[in-house]
Amino acid sequence: MRAILLSAGYGKRLLPITKKIPKCLIKINRKPLLQIWIEKLLQVGVTSILINTHYKSNQVKKFIAKSKFKKNIKLVYEKKLLGTAGTLIKNYKFVKNKDFFLIHSDNFTNDNLKKFLLAHKKRPKKTKITMMTFTTNIPENCGIVKIDKNKIVQKFYEKKKKIKLKSANGAVYILSNESIKEIKNKKFQDFSNEVIPKFLGRIFTYHTKNFFLDAGIKKNLKKIKKFNYNVKRI
Repeated sequence: MRAILLSAGYGKRLLPITKKIPKCLIKINRKPLLQIWIEKLLQVGVTSILINTHYKSNQVKKFIAKSKFKKNIKLVYEKKLLGTAGTLIKNYKFVKNKDFFLIHSDNFTNDNLKKFLLAHKKRPKKTKITMMTFTTNIPENCGIVKIDKNKIVQKFYEKKKKIKLKSANGAVYILSNESIKEIKNKKFQDFSNEVIPKFLGRIFTYHTKNFFLDAGIKKNLKKIKKFNYNVKRI
């Protein structure tokens, strides 16, 4: 199985922290966010991971070059940011007609992805994507989903005010090979605003009960750094 880790962003919401370091290399208990995600993926059987870079790409390149998992990584530099959907479409051949993970690496969770992967394998037949969701107390800052009794997304609200629902999109997905075939010739740039609406009624959800926060927000990053995360190295 393969994975794409989206890691090219500027991290403007984290300034001045990201003035000298890309947000994917910000450390949580001495371990960079990017490494945390790579380890999770390797532990559930992912053998090859594509990481897109742009902002301070040399730092990411050096980090991977010195790591024990460099043989599992393919770095792709984007001279111009392609957007979350643009990166996916540009690199669709990388997944080789298999189901694959698509993850925003600026999120943090202690979910080990095992039940998430199992949920995807047992998803309803008509669904093409599995989305990890979590409970949020600030729905206006998240992409909020409305699901039916079968845990399938019926409506999606991207950072809308006055939303009472609290089940949020974690920007952690497993996409079927059928789903990428549907969009590979599209000119989409944003996954949330362009891809998700196309698949409403065909997105299964796995709701994690584990700690989950967007690390790209300063107040969240402070909470994450206080979280007692296992720093065992591979």
